[in-house]
Amino acid sequence: MINTIKSLIIKYKELITYGIFGVATTVVNFVSFKLASILLGEELYLLSNIIAWVVSVIFAYITNKLWVFESKSMKPEVVFKELVSFFAARGFSFIVEELGLFLLVDVARLSDYQLTVLSFNISGTMISKILVAFVVVIINYFFSKLFIFRKDKKDKA
Repeated sequence: MINTIKSLIIKYKELITYGIFGVATTVVNFVSFKLASILLGEELYLLSNIIAWVVSVIFAYITNKLWVFESKSMKPEVVFKELVSFFAARGFSFIVEELGLFLLVDVARLSDYQLTVLSFNISGTMISKILVAFVVVIINYFFSKLFIFRKDKKDKA
């Protein structure tokens, strides 16, 4: 039984660590978003989202490089290529996120609603951010796995 669990952890290590650091990145993003929303006002939610995106993408690059996809090279040309690819891919998912937020907050008017969970009030804007985050996490995983930190055939040997 223990050997089976160990082999599953080894087999799915990348997915497990992506999940752990994905949650951590999401927390960084949501905390940054909330702080920016408090400072700027909730009506500037798209600007708050830009700030949250920058902070969380920097955090995500570092954790994805070092612990999720274990890209060990620190050669400037490799790091530069990864950074450009990472920010470009995250830029795409950022556009998806901004568009999704706009559609849910302004078009679908979720900002008019509020949810109370365990005595915490969650605004419609935050509910929209949570919904869009699910889509963004999936997009980000596939871009990172398939394009940014992809292992070359020589790396697997």
